[in-house]
Amino acid sequence: LAPSIHVWDAMTKQTLSILRCSHSKGVGYIHFSATGKLLLSVGVEPEHTITVWRWQEGTKVTSKGGHAERIFVVEFRPDSDTQFVSVGIKHIKFWTLVGGSLVYKKGVIGSVEDGRMQTMLSVAFGANNLTFTGAINGDVYVWREHFLVRVVAKAHSGPVFTMYTTLRDGLIVTGGKERPTKEGGAVKLWDQEMKRCRAFQLETGQPVENVRSVCRGKGKLLVGTKDGEIIEVGEKNAASNTMINGHTKGGIWGLATHPFKDVFISASDDGTIRIWDLADKKLLNKVSLGHPAKCTSYSPNGEMVSIGMENGEFIVLLVNSLTVWGKKRDRSGSIQDIRFSPDNRYLAVGSVESAIDFYDLTLGPSLNRIGYCKDIPGFVIHTDFSADSKHIQVSTSTYTRQVHEVPSGKMVTELPTIERITWATWTSIFGDEVLGIWPRNADKADVTCACVSHAGLNLVTGDDFGLIKVFDFPCPEKFAKHKRYFGHSAHVTNIRFSCDDKYVISAGGSDCSLFVWKCQ
Repeated sequence: LAPSIHVWDAMTKQTLSILRCSHSKGVGYIHFSATGKLLLSVGVEPEHTITVWRWQEGTKVTSKGGHAERIFVVEFRPDSDTQFVSVGIKHIKFWTLVGGSLVYKKGVIGSVEDGRMQTMLSVAFGANNLTFTGAINGDVYVWREHFLVRVVAKAHSGPVFTMYTTLRDGLIVTGGKERPTKEGGAVKLWDQEMKRCRAFQLETGQPVENVRSVCRGKGKLLVGTKDGEIIEVGEKNAASNTMINGHTKGGIWGLATHPFKDVFISASDDGTIRIWDLADKKLLNKVSLGHPAKCTSYSPNGEMVSIGMENGEFIVLLVNSLTVWGKKRDRSGSIQDIRFSPDNRYLAVGSVESAIDFYDLTLGPSLNRIGYCKDIPGFVIHTDFSADSKHIQVSTSTYTRQVHEVPSGKMVTELPTIERITWATWTSIFGDEVLGIWPRNADKADVTCACVSHAGLNLVTGDDFGLIKVFDFPCPEKFAKHKRYFGHSAHVTNIRFSCDDKYVISAGGSDCSLFVWKCQ
C-alpha cells in the first residue's frame, strides 16, 4: 500500500480528503498552515522530501528534498501560509513558499555562547520573527530570522521532545524528559521570550518524566506521555486529570474478564497487568511485574488472579489487595495460557515447552507441581477446563486439539468420552465444534483467538488481519456465516466475553490496543 494522508472532520469524523503521496516509505509529520488551506508533509524516505498540499483540492503545490537525515518536525509559522521551519538530525532550515516553489536558508549558529548544531526535536514561534527549537540535550535555541541569538541552557534535563506556541498571549509550553523536582518537571510554561518558566508536577500515581506532546487552551494544558497517557492539567491549580491510559510498548497478550463484575484485566509485553472498569471505561489499577506478561485469568470465585510471564514464571495475586499470594517458576520458556479450574482447586499453567503443569491451590502458596501433561505436540496456545474440573482441552501450535485428565495429565483418546464432556469455557480455535470459523483462504495462521459466550450461543474470533467475527455456536459446517467488525490495525491477540455477555473485549498485538464492543 502506498502511504497516504487522510484529512478528517474532527466533529463529524467524516473523511474530507485522501492525499495519495509520493513519500515512498511513509509520512513522518504533517502540519496545517495558518489559514488551514495548505498542508505540509515530510517523508521518511532517504531524501526526506517536504511536500506542500492544497488538501481541499487534493493537489500537490510543490515538493523538495529536505535533508539527508531524519526530519522530525515541519511547522508553518502560526501567522503564515508561506513560511515554515524544519528541524531534525543536526538540521534546521527556514523555508519560504515563493510562487510554486520552495526556497530555504540554513540556520546560522555564529558565535553564540553554548551554540553548536545539534539534533533538534521540536519548534515553537514568537513575535518579531523569533523561532525556538528544542534540542536533544535539553537546551532551547532562540533564532531571529535564521540567525541564532541565544541558548536557553537546560530548559529540560533531557531531550525537549515537544513545544507549543499559544497565539493568544505568546506563552510557550515545552515538554521533555525530566524527573519531577521542586523546581523542575517534564512540562513547563514559559514567557514570550523563554526567560522565565513554571514547571508542572503531573500526578498519575507514578511520577511522569517523559512527555512527548503538549497543547494549551482555555486555562488548561493537554499532555501526552511516552507511556500512552493523555493528562489534562489546570494552569491555575496545577491539578492533573488522567483522561486516557493504555499499555505502552509491545503487544497485549493476556485478557480475562471478572466472573461476576464488569471488570477485565489485560497483560502486556510492557511488564504490567491493568485492571479496567467496563462501564466507565477507566483504568482501576495496574501492577508492574518486571517481565513481559503473556496470559492472565481470574479464579471463578473472583478472589485471585494469575499471570503467566515470558520468563517461565507465574504469579498468583489476591484481587482485593493485589499482593502476591504465591509465585513459581518450573519452566524457562514463556507461559502461554493459565487457568483456574471451575472448583477453584487447580491452576493449570501451559507453556512453550509443550507442557501443562498442574498446581493444587488448597495446598497453599508454595505451589508445588502435582502433575503435568506431556505428549503435547508443539507449544500450548489455549486451554479450557471441563465444568467438573476433571479434564482440560488444549490447542497447540501444530493445529491440534487434545484432551487430558486433571491432575494426572493422562491423555484421553476415546471419542465417546470426549464427546460427553461439558466445557466450562471454550477458547479453542480447533475442534469439530469450531470448524466453521476457518475462512477459505486460511493458511492456518489466520484465526488467532476465540471465545464462546457464557450463554453458549455465540462465538467470537480474532484473526491476523485485525478482524473480529461473530458466529453461532457450535459452528461445525465449513465456512460458516458470520458478521465481521473492523477496528484493530494489526493482528488480534486475544478476545473475551464479559461476565454477562453484554460486551466483547479484544486485544491487539502491534497496535497495542484494547477494544470494547457492545453486544446487540
